[in-house]
Order: sequence, then C-alpha cells, then structure tokens
Amino acid sequence: MEKTNVLRILEQKKIPYQYYHYQTEEAISGVEVAKLIEQEETRVFKTLVCVGASNKNYVFVIPVGKELHLKKAAKVAGEKKMDMLKSKDLLPLTGYVHGGCSPIGMKKMFQTYVEQSAQDYSDIIFSAGKIGYQVQVTLESLKKIVPFHLVDLCE
Repeated sequence: MEKTNVLRILEQKKIPYQYYHYQTEEAISGVEVAKLIEQEETRVFKTLVCVGASNKNYVFVIPVGKELHLKKAAKVAGEKKMDMLKSKDLLPLTGYVHGGCSPIGMKKMFQTYVEQSAQDYSDIIFSAGKIGYQVQVTLESLKKIVPFHLVDLCE
C-alpha cells in the first residue's frame, strides 16, 4: 500500500480510516470510482475547489453523482458569485491534481463546506490525495482535521 499525504495525516492524528485502491492511470468520474470500489455513489464524495467574486478560494465536498449548485455555494460562502477553479490552477493552489483532490492535506486551509447528505452516513469516502486512492472516515474524524460546515450544496 502506497502511503499518501492524506493517510500520513490521518495516522499522525491517530484517526481510524478504511483505505481503497483501484487501478487507473488517469482521472475518471467519481461515479466510476464508486463502482470500482463497490460503494454507493451517494456515499462517495468529490472535492471541488472554487473561487468567489472576492478571489477567495473555497472547498466543496459533494456526492460524486451530484453537481455543485454554484448559486447555493456562493450564498453559503457569502459571495456574490462562485466559479469552479480552472483545472490548471488546482495543483499549484492545493498540491493535488484533478481526480486526486482531497479536503485533507491541501497546501493551505480553505473554508470548507460538505453537502448535508453526508450526515446520512456513519462515514464517507473521498480521495486520499492521489488518483486511484480513496479513504473512508467519519465526519467527526474529518472535522478534527478540516473544519467544515454541513450545508445544502447540490442541484
């Protein structure tokens, strides 16, 4: 098992997790990831980075089968407008590539919002910081590392 930065952080904080690895060389859809690791797509989450009208960055964690509602995202963040971060800007800003972005271990801590449906599960699954790697943790455990707000974010 290859240790990603996310897994190292979880171990350092003594947070229990379950780890998934799937074979792929490139970014695939989150729905495909859920199928590969044999999990419900409503329990597997993707991490999206956006930029508000103020040029501040925000992180949104939503189920892989859903779309981020940008107007809802802007409203919860107190922004007039919200746009997805350009793919080319993701690595320099977060340290992660498209398809391997995790809310844990970004270069900088950003205001983070998690889709409220996450509370329907005892734990959720999201990228472990590298394409082909997923991690499962409880929301309480995630909150110990990344402060976040549970809100309605999806279409």
